Amino acid sequence: MRIALVDSGLGLLAAAAAVRRQRPDADLVLSGDPDGMPWGPRTPEDITARALVCAQAAAATEPDALIVACNTASVHALPALRAALEPAIPVVGTVPAVKPAATRGEPFAVWATPATTASRYQQRLIADFAAGLPAVGVPCHGLADAVERADDAAIGAAVKAAAGLTPPDTRTVVLGCTHYELVADRIRDHLAAAHGVTVALHGSADAVVAQALRRAGAGPEPAAPATGRLTVFAAGRPAALPHAALAYPEGQLLAVGPA
Repeated sequence: MRIALVDSGLGLLAAAAAVRRQRPDADLVLSGDPDGMPWGPRTPEDITARALVCAQAAAATEPDALIVACNTASVHALPALRAALEPAIPVVGTVPAVKPAATRGEPFAVWATPATTASRYQQRLIADFAAGLPAVGVPCHGLADAVERADDAAIGAAVKAAAGLTPPDTRTVVLGCTHYELVADRIRDHLAAAHGVTVALHGSADAVVAQALRRAGAGPEPAAPATGRLTVFAAGRPAALPHAALAYPEGQLLAVGPA
């Protein structure tokens, strides 16, 4: 089987690694837009156009499902992507894990890009699912860009700044940008040091991959041989896995296996 993933940049690594763990035999197609990254500040029309270029390149490989591994693209481009590709290729979007975070019954925060934090979409998610719990959106200035560059110092500064905006009574944090899942351990450690408690983190990768496998008519087979191949596109053109991806365990996992 073959699973394709679309994002502006390295944010798709978390979901791609989840596919590799659940289905080591699945071929992976990563289709990004490094020239246009980040998508967040762009207009919905531009985001949709760029996501379509990425999705169409991936679709040419005839995947069994396509994951939109980007919160911003899922908000703005998902209807257009589904109109273009379904029913031939199931398209699965990414939604911040606000609902499962709220079920913990504790104060929570949603870390996201400044544009997503200010969006009606995120505000509506919190209003719909917070169920009266204290909840706050935390804009993470520069964190996605720092993760994309694998800039260790910039990641540390951005995480520190976002932690400073997170209320001390927060016990759960939703990672509302797929890039953030690549530095989840650093976020958890910094919040523990800053607030003196262990904070639970909720990402979207595992749930999105489970849904994609269901839509593809397949289930997890983690004991299967690691035979899946990797194909990479950049702005619709064949490319190699970005060097910065190897700074993260998820990227290192994808780099191992058949060419």
